[in-house]
Amino acid sequence: MLKLQSIYKEYQAGDTTVHALKDINIEFRKNEFVSILGPSGCGKTTMLNIIGGLDRYTKGDLSINGKSTKEFKDTDWDSYRNHSIGFVFQNYNLIPHQTVLSNVELALTLSGVSKAERRQRATDALTRVGLADQLHKKPNQMSGGQMQRVAIARALVNNPEILLADEPTGALDSETSVQIMEILKEIAKEKLIIMVTHNPDLAKKYSTRIIRLFDGNIKSDSDPYEVSEFSSKPVDKAGKSRSSEKKALMKKTSMSMFTALSLSMNNLLTKKTRTFMTAFAGSIGIIGIALILSLSNGIQSYIDNVQKDTLSAYPIIIEKESVDMTSLMTSIVSNQNKDISHELDKVYSNPVMGNMVETMVKEVKTNNLEAFKKELDRSDNTIASHASTVQYGYSLDLNIYSLDVSDGIMQLNPSSIFSSFTQSPSFPGMGSMYSSQLKVWEEMLNNQELLNSQYDVLSGRWPTSYDEVVLMVDENNEISDIMIYALGLKDPKEMEKVMSAAMKGEVYETKDVDFAYDELLSKTFKLVLPSDYYKYDKDSNTWKDMREDKAYMADLVEQGTDLKIVGIIRPNADAVSTSMSGAIGYTSALTDYVISRTNENEIVKQQLSAPGIDVFSGIEFSDGENRELTMEDVNAYVATLDEETRLQTEAYISTMPEDQVLEMFQDQITLPTTDASYEGNLQTLGIVDMDNPSTISLYASSFDEKEAIADAIQAYNTRMKEDGKEEYVIQYTDIVGLMMSSVSSIINVISYVLIAFVAISLVVSSIMIGIITYISVLERTKEIGILRSIGASKRDISRVFNAETLIVGFVSGLLGIVITVLLNLPINMIIKAVSGISGVSAALPLAGGVILIIISMFLTLLGGFIPSKIAAKKDPVVALRSE
Repeated sequence: MLKLQSIYKEYQAGDTTVHALKDINIEFRKNEFVSILGPSGCGKTTMLNIIGGLDRYTKGDLSINGKSTKEFKDTDWDSYRNHSIGFVFQNYNLIPHQTVLSNVELALTLSGVSKAERRQRATDALTRVGLADQLHKKPNQMSGGQMQRVAIARALVNNPEILLADEPTGALDSETSVQIMEILKEIAKEKLIIMVTHNPDLAKKYSTRIIRLFDGNIKSDSDPYEVSEFSSKPVDKAGKSRSSEKKALMKKTSMSMFTALSLSMNNLLTKKTRTFMTAFAGSIGIIGIALILSLSNGIQSYIDNVQKDTLSAYPIIIEKESVDMTSLMTSIVSNQNKDISHELDKVYSNPVMGNMVETMVKEVKTNNLEAFKKELDRSDNTIASHASTVQYGYSLDLNIYSLDVSDGIMQLNPSSIFSSFTQSPSFPGMGSMYSSQLKVWEEMLNNQELLNSQYDVLSGRWPTSYDEVVLMVDENNEISDIMIYALGLKDPKEMEKVMSAAMKGEVYETKDVDFAYDELLSKTFKLVLPSDYYKYDKDSNTWKDMREDKAYMADLVEQGTDLKIVGIIRPNADAVSTSMSGAIGYTSALTDYVISRTNENEIVKQQLSAPGIDVFSGIEFSDGENRELTMEDVNAYVATLDEETRLQTEAYISTMPEDQVLEMFQDQITLPTTDASYEGNLQTLGIVDMDNPSTISLYASSFDEKEAIADAIQAYNTRMKEDGKEEYVIQYTDIVGLMMSSVSSIINVISYVLIAFVAISLVVSSIMIGIITYISVLERTKEIGILRSIGASKRDISRVFNAETLIVGFVSGLLGIVITVLLNLPINMIIKAVSGISGVSAALPLAGGVILIIISMFLTLLGGFIPSKIAAKKDPVVALRSE
């Protein structure tokens, strides 16, 4: 079973070579109780360690079940110790931070035994040594005898073939020593026990064989084992053949990561204060970076919101006719920086205005929006894919009237409340200026998500159909008095009185008013189509404008479409900018409704079917050239004469050729003309082609998306030029393009620089973790020896300390994240108090927190790499001697 052949062991002690063992030759039976006696320093423990695979022989050979160990690798020795050897030490060598049950289970975890079997076998081993009721105690809660019993149970739990006991009773009293020896005697009936002792009495009483050593040599052997006897018993009592033993011997040991984590966690919990302080020190760098990321994230979120809100107010607007402002500004600048070609002896004129007007005329571009809309409506269009909203605008004014016509007809939109300014010499031009800038009714964006982020609904709801609108108030729940007059909430005539008094240098006192939400939500307006203003005249076969007919208008307004306020909205406190500036917001469904209803009107159909005739006068549109006189014109003229003259004229011209008649009347008849145009009539009647918008507004959610839209438009223009379709090229002025988008880049650069500085603390933390781990290695040196004695490999030892650094790194990272989250609360309050900006909210992104924890674990693992390697390389014999 076990054979030592010519074993020598030498080691260096300074400059001296110590010969611990000299030519040891001995064999052991499968089951016997062998005691090794001898004075201190004679080589007893050295031989025990060589038999147990903890130490290596210098020369000779150790045979196990007939197999030489000369070619054994570290993994083979680890497997041998785990499956074939059980150690019982004088000082018990139990891991103090593990329970009794965990200490005994440890060898089984290296063997890959399942948890349930591991627990059962450990319990059975402890029951065998009389400790069934002590499973969950810690070693420091037990007596010396009890701890030695635990050590025996640990040695037996993996059913080893050999039990090695080094002074098992050396630290026990006589009574306890006898109890331990009785246990060992019982075990020796089925296993080989080799015991080193200084007590010859115990050896004689309990041993079946006594071997005496002196100065590294065997001096006597009371019951030598003959080779022939070894050869005659190839099978042990359990019936296990040598081949099966060898197979078991070659089974590799491995400690699971969970076991390593458990060992390390229990060790750290025995030093809670130091563990916490280490983790807190390691978390400082994490806290710094996490705070920077939180602030950066909050500022970036604020910038994103600013971008989204700003870009919703300043979209890329493409109009049918536009001026290339870039070229215009270039022309002005180049005119200022032009080279002077005259002497400085006189005053010369500088044609700034002429050049600017010439440039403006030259740079007026016409965009084919019909073709561009088709491009945008394509499913694979990249321009629309980068836009959060695409809004089509049409040359269409909503004619809105007050519902109440009892005091007269009151048109609210387009508003005419500044008309009195126009007539006043005191305010020349102000009426038209204010009227053009006053936007009361405005179409909302087709992006409900963006609207929800910019506005709060105070009462009611958002519109869901064409006949529903919302009222917009400012952040103070106020509406300007101008809007109140424009909406008919107060009599617009009062505005005229205010202006009239102002013209006289007087002050007209007005009363402030307020409105309950329900009062405003019951407000209804009337919508009248532009084409409904005209009534067909059968006599002249033309359409007459009826806006001066009060009765007609009263009936028209009464039959108009009802538009009801269904919601009251207010700008969100966090919104930097909003997409609407009017008082009433309506949906694009109302625009579609007006266009559809208008196209169904009879006057519209007539005008569209006869594009050359003015429906208001019945006269052909002039194309800029004089129309030739026809016989129809002559006959019509003659018909207007009195009867006698008409008859004479008809008789006279009946005898003349047609060309002579036309020549005769050429100077007498003035042909009727009209100043109207077909395009003008379409606009007057509110006729709109849905496929041909007057403006296209492209809304982007960020500067990056806006740049992507601009690039996509440029790509479209390039494609049109390459296809020879120059007329399809789009020209526009990008107002937002004048804004600086580098704010985000600056914030990012600052964040990176700060993170780089704070990262230095992470490096320092890693070094500190390495030092702490090295201290832990020194503190747990004996534990390293214990683990190696039960079969743990060098890799397993390294894994134990790597697990410890991972735990410390995880706790450091988690602690840093928790502290950061708590610090963000007062930081946000300070930011709001100092800057007055409520939109900046420092918040650590979830992904950022997880990544920082991973970084913390990686850095601590890196810091503990060298100490874990030092631990793995420790000599188990030396480690077991440490205290």
